Amino acid sequence: MKAPQREDLVGALKLRFMQNMHRHRGVDWGDVHARLQRSPDPLKPLFEMERTAGEPDVVGAAGEGGAFLFCDCAAESPQGRRSLCYDAAALNSRKLNKPQDSAIEMAASMGVSLLTEAQYRELQQFGEFDLKTSSWVATPPDVRRLGGALFCDRRYGKVFVYHNGAESYYAARGFRGAVSV
Repeated sequence: MKAPQREDLVGALKLRFMQNMHRHRGVDWGDVHARLQRSPDPLKPLFEMERTAGEPDVVGAAGEGGAFLFCDCAAESPQGRRSLCYDAAALNSRKLNKPQDSAIEMAASMGVSLLTEAQYRELQQFGEFDLKTSSWVATPPDVRRLGGALFCDRRYGKVFVYHNGAESYYAARGFRGAVSV
């Protein structure tokens, strides 16, 4: 990343951080900023999250080793990451009307991981996300072996976990990513 891109990204992250203190009570921006400055490596995944309309923000306090977890906090599944099947095997199994990519491969290329079901539920403590969309979540191997994949959304004031064929894709389904910095 070039210096102006880095500055724009860090500025956007700081502004979002300050506007959403309820997501990270007791966390100081100075500590987050210091982690971001130590190494440019985490900036690429955060840049990709931002570029695809994920609105990444710190969720919770610092974890082990002082790392902060950034999650996509856009109200709906990120616009730049929708209409994806679950993984490469699902994408390759489609004969007609293939989507452009899969959630797992796109996440890997961005340097992020799909939220787990537990992380998705934790995120919902900070707001109401995916009221009109849904998001693929990391699927247990036993479900995936049988051809399925899991996704979540929030309806009627509750978080729901569903299953679908991993090869399915919908305009309103994407994925939320997470990266530890």
